[in-house]
Amino acid sequence: MINPGERLPSERELAAALGVARETLREALRSLVEAGYFESVRGRGGGTFMRRRPEPALPSAQDAAALPGIGERLSDVLDLRRVLEVGAAELAATRGLTPAVGTQLRWLLEESCAVSIEDYRPIDSRLHLAIAEAAGLPVLAGYVADVRAEVNDLLNAIPRLPVNIRNSNVQHRAIVEAVLDGDPAAARQSMTEHLAGTAALLRGFLESPRTFSGESHLNRSPDRTFSGESPDSRPPT
Repeated sequence: MINPGERLPSERELAAALGVARETLREALRSLVEAGYFESVRGRGGGTFMRRRPEPALPSAQDAAALPGIGERLSDVLDLRRVLEVGAAELAATRGLTPAVGTQLRWLLEESCAVSIEDYRPIDSRLHLAIAEAAGLPVLAGYVADVRAEVNDLLNAIPRLPVNIRNSNVQHRAIVEAVLDGDPAAARQSMTEHLAGTAALLRGFLESPRTFSGESHLNRSPDRTFSGESPDSRPPT
């Protein structure tokens, strides 16, 4: 158990203790640092420390939308994510995964459906990274971890809406089932739809700061949802 103010064990020790890949652990720690639960200190005597009190680490969506270059950064991050994660899901579905990997994916899927909205982002990140790791290319998992940190910066700057979480979980299930069924076409399609919804969500909030309210976004048009898809496929996170 780690108490406030204490330093976490080394990355290697912690990954071994938790039974996860170091890339997965690294991304989870990034998410926790961004959320204000831990603090990363560089230099001699540094490390990752539990904060004595969680602090918000990111600006509001209105502030983020006003940052210079946010539109270009958003487009670059979303394009890179689509290239990496769609391919990773498709490749993972061709791998003939071991029972251990299948168990891990199922556990992360069920855990993401069970956690509170406040605790959703780290488990969401872990699930996406586990899918990338299942592709069997460590370098790909590393790239996905890096782009996921960028995505989390953007997601943390917008509201977390329960409807988005619910639809995200539905789409996660479709992705995981396609990967475990060994269906690369379905895995590719499911991941493409999932990421398209997230992209529309981020663009809707960060490129339209005047309509920042989640209520106004979800209700601004009776025949168009935030994901740009059918009313039955609202955007994930």
